[in-house]
Amino acid sequence: MGLFSFLTQEIAIDLGTANTLIIHNDKVVVDEPSIVAVDRITGRLIAVGKRAMLMHGKTHENIKTIRPLRDGVIADFYAAELMIRGMIKMINPEKRLFTPSLKMVICIPSGITEVEKRAVRDSAEHAGGKEVYLIHEPMAAAIGIGIDVEEPVGNMIIDIGGGTSEIAVIALGGIVCDKSIRIAGDEFTSNIEEYMRRQHNILIGERSAERIKIEVGAAMTEIDNPPPDYAVHGRDLMTGVPKEIYVSCVEIAHALDKSIAKIEEAIMNALEMTPPELSADIFRTGIYLAGGGSMLRGLDKRISLKTKLPVHIAEDPLRAVIRGTGIALKNVEKFPFLMK
Repeated sequence: MGLFSFLTQEIAIDLGTANTLIIHNDKVVVDEPSIVAVDRITGRLIAVGKRAMLMHGKTHENIKTIRPLRDGVIADFYAAELMIRGMIKMINPEKRLFTPSLKMVICIPSGITEVEKRAVRDSAEHAGGKEVYLIHEPMAAAIGIGIDVEEPVGNMIIDIGGGTSEIAVIALGGIVCDKSIRIAGDEFTSNIEEYMRRQHNILIGERSAERIKIEVGAAMTEIDNPPPDYAVHGRDLMTGVPKEIYVSCVEIAHALDKSIAKIEEAIMNALEMTPPELSADIFRTGIYLAGGGSMLRGLDKRISLKTKLPVHIAEDPLRAVIRGTGIALKNVEKFPFLMK
């Protein structure tokens, strides 16, 4: 720690479509949904994170809730800036005499374009970032899982987040081949909404669909220890009256089947592009799953049956990416793959 270290604050940010996490001083200090509530008339920030999430789908005409990220990239520049500022304020809520300059490492999807990369960098700089580094999500996930990414050994990482599923083969501190598809947690949620409308004539909101996914979501119809049926409340499309129905994990497995099949197809494509020496390594090491989507019941088993390879889920998959980003923050000089 230098004499003027208090003038600079070092933070690692996992700017996710569903959740944003921030590490400061080796601790996860912010873990909030990526959403803001804004006053429609003045554009003023009303709430950020969990407080804004409680308002989502329940607002009157003067308040709107915005999810600034769609498919892993910034869709609303102004709201993203408000969100990053609001979440950085959560790190030290007490008033300071001055604002320290920020050194940030932010993770981004591997399939991102230069324009989208620029949007992330600009949002971070407008929110007070003096030094901004970017790291690809699969690379951060690999570091967070505990893989030595600089070894001459191939490792396959699948990071299923809220907006994108990132599939990458990593060796020698770089991504050898990658596939990024915009099918992930958000797509699963909209599949459940659609299924409820089509199959049960019941209209449910995004938050209810998310709850169903967590409580009874499954990737296969036959899973070990299936959860009990879950009570869903929504509006009957025939009568317009609120009603309750029960859904099972088998139904949800059918609802999510097409989306999971597309993720499987992307995994097979990535394996086809992999150089033969690295394929030999992956046969030995298997596939690593990270991200919130990897917690879907039976997903590891389904991918294993499809690829005939062992599949390992990271411990605490939700935080694998932010853990890796935090390690990258401490080793900015050591890791050449960080983008300035």
